[in-house]
Amino acid sequence: MQQSVHYIQDLQKLITVMNITSLLAPERVVVCDDIASKKRLLEQLSELLGSSSPSLSGQAIFEALINRERLGSTGLGKGVAIPHGRMASLEQPVCAFIRIRKPIAFDAADGQPVDLVFSLLVPEDSTEEHLQVLSTIAEIFSNKTICALLRECDDGTCVLDQLYEWESQRISA
Repeated sequence: MQQSVHYIQDLQKLITVMNITSLLAPERVVVCDDIASKKRLLEQLSELLGSSSPSLSGQAIFEALINRERLGSTGLGKGVAIPHGRMASLEQPVCAFIRIRKPIAFDAADGQPVDLVFSLLVPEDSTEEHLQVLSTIAEIFSNKTICALLRECDDGTCVLDQLYEWESQRISA
C-alpha cells in the first residue's frame, strides 16, 4: 500500500513539473561565435524557432520577439535573457537555446551583457502554460551551478545534457 502511495506521489510530481527539455530539439540548441548584436541574436532565434514547423515564418517570429522587447527587455540580468512571444499559428510551445561565446549587450535589467539565451514561443491563447514555461526557465537560470555548467559547454549536445541532468535532479527531488 505504501509503495503505491509513493508511486502516485511521484507520478503527480512528474505531471505537475514542466518538462522543459521536451520543448527543445537538438537542432534548436546551439553555441555561437558569430552573434554580435541583440538584433542578430533575435534573427538567429527566429530561424531556430521557425525550423520547428513549416507553418512558422521566421519573419513573423522575429516580429513577435521584437514586439515583446519593445514592451521591455527580456534580459533578466546575470548574463541571461528569455526572449519570448506569442504566435497565432502555433499549436504548442516551442523553445530554442543559444549560448553566445562572447556576451552581447541586451538592455538587461542589471546592464550586464548576455550569453545564455532561452527563447520561447507559445500559442496566442496560451496563458497558464506560457507562465509555467517561463517559470521553469527562470528557475533554471536562478541556479548558479547550472548557469556555470551551461557557460562551459562548447556545443548544443553539452547544453542539452546539462539541461536533462538539471531536470532529472529537479524531478527526483
